Amino acid sequence: MTIQPSDSILIIDFGSQVTQLIARRVREAGVYSEIAPFNNAEEAFERIKPKGIILSGGPASVTEANSPRAPQCVFDSGLPILGICYGQQTMMEQLGGKVEAGGEAGGEFGRAFLEVEKPCALYDGLWSGGEKHQVWMSHGDKVTALAEGFETVATSEGAPYAFIADEARKYYGIQFHPEVVHTPDGGKLISHFAHQICGLAGDWTMAEFRATKIAEIRDQVGGGKVICGLSGGVDSSVAAILIHEAIGDQLTCVFVDHGLLRMNEREEVETLFRDHYNIPLVVVEAEQRFMAGLDGVSDPEKKRKFIGGEFINVFEEEAGKIGGADFLAQGTLYPDVIESVSFTGGPSVTIKSHHNVGGLPERMNMQLVEPLRELFKDEVRDLGRELGLNDQFVGRHPFPGPGLAIRIPGEVNAERCDILRKADAVYLEEIRNAGLYDAIWQAFAVLLPVRTVGVMGDARTYDSVCGLRAVTSTDGMTADIYPFDAAFLSRVSTRIINEVKGINRVVYDYTSKPPGTIEWE
Repeated sequence: MTIQPSDSILIIDFGSQVTQLIARRVREAGVYSEIAPFNNAEEAFERIKPKGIILSGGPASVTEANSPRAPQCVFDSGLPILGICYGQQTMMEQLGGKVEAGGEAGGEFGRAFLEVEKPCALYDGLWSGGEKHQVWMSHGDKVTALAEGFETVATSEGAPYAFIADEARKYYGIQFHPEVVHTPDGGKLISHFAHQICGLAGDWTMAEFRATKIAEIRDQVGGGKVICGLSGGVDSSVAAILIHEAIGDQLTCVFVDHGLLRMNEREEVETLFRDHYNIPLVVVEAEQRFMAGLDGVSDPEKKRKFIGGEFINVFEEEAGKIGGADFLAQGTLYPDVIESVSFTGGPSVTIKSHHNVGGLPERMNMQLVEPLRELFKDEVRDLGRELGLNDQFVGRHPFPGPGLAIRIPGEVNAERCDILRKADAVYLEEIRNAGLYDAIWQAFAVLLPVRTVGVMGDARTYDSVCGLRAVTSTDGMTADIYPFDAAFLSRVSTRIINEVKGINRVVYDYTSKPPGTIEWE
């Protein structure tokens, strides 16, 4: 970030898929944080002048040559340091301890229980000696000898050095992951590190983020013109309103009707932006060109990359019509980034290309403005409320930019989109009628590339299968299925089959994330 509060924590990223969750927990404690990949950490350390350091987990092994290390400046700084998983291991390796590679019985994965052996400032007032507390482990290697000055304060069955401390230097190393929800007291431990160990006040808020981002947008854009791509979801809506607050009429919003939208999506977006915010909005009729480009395409990565590229074509055309725009604004969030490319250059692994991240063409002529790319969905909703966005949009379920294209596995065409759009509308209507909409993170229908035999009115049918998906989540990084009762699912199934021509069978997806993703493609 360009501007940051004086009290902050630097998180050094070694490539964990959940590094951003550490930043979330720090922010939830009211403290500003930044993530820097290990190979850029020294520059970030000098720039933000943090009051504490957290070393993240990561997929590498410290026992391997050329594996990532923390810069020496953090150990020379005299600041408090918390090492998590790989962060604990590299701390030991760099300070004179010993780490051994995990063999067949060397790892520890999933739920584990710590036994507290000694007092420790990091959990003072939270845990006491002799108690056992659930944590979440995910490691192959393990510490086998401590660096000078450290002692063990808690152990687990698979990690004799699960929680270590050097109280004199305020160095702490934990083998488990406090940032994930499966460690019930993890957020409190991180809050203790920020407040009790680093001595930070905890007065950073979403209002502070808003002010910081407005200043950053103005600094980046200057007097240039910005095109903002609207998808109809809360992410792009919040991004547009934030950017408009920063630069006013330098912003033009573009809503692309690509034929892959939910029922009444276009009308709702037009009403919000023209009637409530008076933000310049261009609506582009583009269904024919998108459908033509998707003709015969069934691979999900190719779908995403085509849609991302065609969005850019439309945006560049519209930029030309307003006399040129140097910047393209998008509502990209952190889960999009972490699944598509390495966050801020870090070494994490690509899961799938999001149309607005991994799907963007290299030839794009505009610079990106992405003020939300460090936030999770619930934080974006908090920012939306801070900006005064109405509840109709703040509370909407996520909707992907590629739209229905990634909810139709296999080939996409206008007929299949119409079938899915109707089924999805019935499903969401029943969810709202049952008073369940706000209890569910995301719900949608999927039109499967499968046809089955059915019987309707004593006649044989051979139509498509509709899958229903509903999940609960906090941030989109992990998700569990919503436990509808059988009567609800039976009612939805009956309505879809009776009201949507082309579907004769309905199924419910019981897969969590992981191992699945929330969307099907």
